Amino acid sequence: MESLDYPQAKALLEWQIDLGADEAIGEVPVNRYDAPKKQPKPQAAPVDSAPVAAPAFDPADIARQAAASADSLEALQAAMAGFEHCELKKGARSLVFCDGVPGARVMIIGEAPGRDEDREGRPFVGRAGQLLDAMFAAIDHGRAEAAQPIYITNVVPWRPPNNREPSPDEIAMMLPFLERHVALAKPEVLVLMGNVSCLAVLGQKGITRLRGNWTEAMGLPALPMFHPAYLLRQSAAKREAWADLLSLQARLRT
Repeated sequence: MESLDYPQAKALLEWQIDLGADEAIGEVPVNRYDAPKKQPKPQAAPVDSAPVAAPAFDPADIARQAAASADSLEALQAAMAGFEHCELKKGARSLVFCDGVPGARVMIIGEAPGRDEDREGRPFVGRAGQLLDAMFAAIDHGRAEAAQPIYITNVVPWRPPNNREPSPDEIAMMLPFLERHVALAKPEVLVLMGNVSCLAVLGQKGITRLRGNWTEAMGLPALPMFHPAYLLRQSAAKREAWADLLSLQARLRT
């Protein structure tokens, strides 16, 4: 190709500008018909194969250690009061530990404190508690003043917000304290009041199916029963509750 003189080169440049070319991007021409070079495959970002770090602690393990160190009911209550890993504690007014007579033959395990229990610091003191007292008085049992006393606690000792059921995580977290509570109270029979109690102690729910059927839990005979709060809403179920009380009375006699 002949070299261009200045006037020819200038004319070609002006023609390119008239066509819309306003920027030079290279010093050598580019053949657009050449086969494109293969682009390298993008490399995947390296995957961190390190295992995900486990939580710094397991609240249930801490509860288990604290419960195991308690050699009396008073020490267990203090250990529970010092347990800071349950969120329920932050919204509750009181630690609801127990009522009745330690060492009683019958230990009742309820679900969780309600508003009245949170206010007074004792389990079963509201309308459901009044019904509970009437039920057990019918088979000659009662709290501190009765000839045949009972002992009462709950699965969780702090009131859940809006009286909701304790979550499975909350139940699992507080279960070591409940197990130690039963071991220290030394009852002969457990009465499991309601679904939450059955879930915590038996690992099952479905109180309408479980109630009235004797089973074993924590090394003791256990009887699931309707919760008194349920009986206040479903008075027709009091017939079954009375049958369960008679079954408990017969078991204690033998």
